[in-house]
Amino acid sequence: MDPETGDMASVLLEFARDKLAVVDDAGTYVYVTEASTSILGFEPAQLVDEPALEYIHPADRRAVIDRFSQISASTQTSATVRYRHATESGDWVWLESRFTDPPDDALDGYVVSSRDITERVAAERERRDAESRLRTIAGAVGDVLWMFNGDWTELLFVNPAYEDVFGLPVEALEEDPHSFLEVVHPDDVDCIREAMAHASAGESVDIEYRVNPKTDYSRWAWVRAVPVLEDGEVVKIAGFTRDITDRRRRERQLAVMDNLLRHNLRNDMAVIMGNAESIARTADAPASERAETIRRQGRELLESTAKQREIIELLTERATPEPIDLVQVASDAIETIRDQHPAVTVELTAPDAAVAWTLHEMELAVIELLENAIQHNPNGQPTLSVSVDTRQDRVELTIEDSCPPIPEVEFRVLTGDWEMDDIYHTSGLGLWLVYWVVDLSDGHITFERTETGNAITVSLPRKRS
Repeated sequence: MDPETGDMASVLLEFARDKLAVVDDAGTYVYVTEASTSILGFEPAQLVDEPALEYIHPADRRAVIDRFSQISASTQTSATVRYRHATESGDWVWLESRFTDPPDDALDGYVVSSRDITERVAAERERRDAESRLRTIAGAVGDVLWMFNGDWTELLFVNPAYEDVFGLPVEALEEDPHSFLEVVHPDDVDCIREAMAHASAGESVDIEYRVNPKTDYSRWAWVRAVPVLEDGEVVKIAGFTRDITDRRRRERQLAVMDNLLRHNLRNDMAVIMGNAESIARTADAPASERAETIRRQGRELLESTAKQREIIELLTERATPEPIDLVQVASDAIETIRDQHPAVTVELTAPDAAVAWTLHEMELAVIELLENAIQHNPNGQPTLSVSVDTRQDRVELTIEDSCPPIPEVEFRVLTGDWEMDDIYHTSGLGLWLVYWVVDLSDGHITFERTETGNAITVSLPRKRS
């Protein structure tokens, strides 16, 4: 190496990063390091004395010229630019280059320190494409999709659906992330602030509230929020808001019709059963027997309305699963059955505790299954056994009886294999209550015929799904 080249190399070491080059005022390569081979495929000798612009993508040349001009015009000592450089194989590599005018005359030219950023550019492009697709999808859906930082002081993202639900422009929420509280029903604000605090503390949130004073707060919003954690700290809170006004309206209408039907049915059945009782007391045997049949069917019809009411409450009150001890549920259900049917034997096999995620109505479901077994036993005094077992990811509660085989239509209701259109072909609403309690708990039911009777197993998750 001659002295001049040695001096050049020693100066370049001060700027060493990846590919290093020196270009003169005309933009010609004067010197290129060996790194050009691994990055571009060119040997240094192939580039020296070549015009650098000829190797730069035509779409990027103006940006490179502008940056280079800033240095050559002495308006600044360095500038950085990103561009595509040709490779020996005919492809393009993205480089991030820093042009520097050395502070002395040791080099007759400008130092260009370059690094390969092709993978970074590809990743940035993928991220932009993903964000673009997300914004396109978010703009097309009716739900409000949003994301805040961990303490709700900064809005990170919200889609245009926000304006339709809340009646405020997105810009207002961007300026003040808490401005959405201004259009929430005053009676619901405290609950929302509490839910926000729970989310900031790392808890998932599920809440419904009234919004939009322009509609006299007649709109209902359902919100689910999930905290995003990094190293155990809540850094973001993401979620969606859905307009559930129509669902709420249907629920109110259903409740009104339910109350009206039950009230009228109870009053009319009281008249019918009162007259049937009078006939049964005073009439001869044939008429008395028919009157007793009327009374019996009337009682069963009233019992169906009670179960119908339980189902309506279950489906309209939006109960959510909670961690509940199934051993305690089974014990309480068995105690109820023993009080109502003293002659029935019920045995329980269970650990000290077995917690599963389920609805509080699970006790009603277990009682219904036990009652169903009693009703289908020929003498009404079956021997029943209840067992609770814990598995890796679920808790199982099994009821075994000594009854004749359960009719297909009934066990298919329990397992969810029977169409709801065929509800009137079943023996009653109780089995539908059992099915919906288990289904809303994210569980499932299996049925098996045994040598001595039937076995029904309710399987529930041990963790929240």
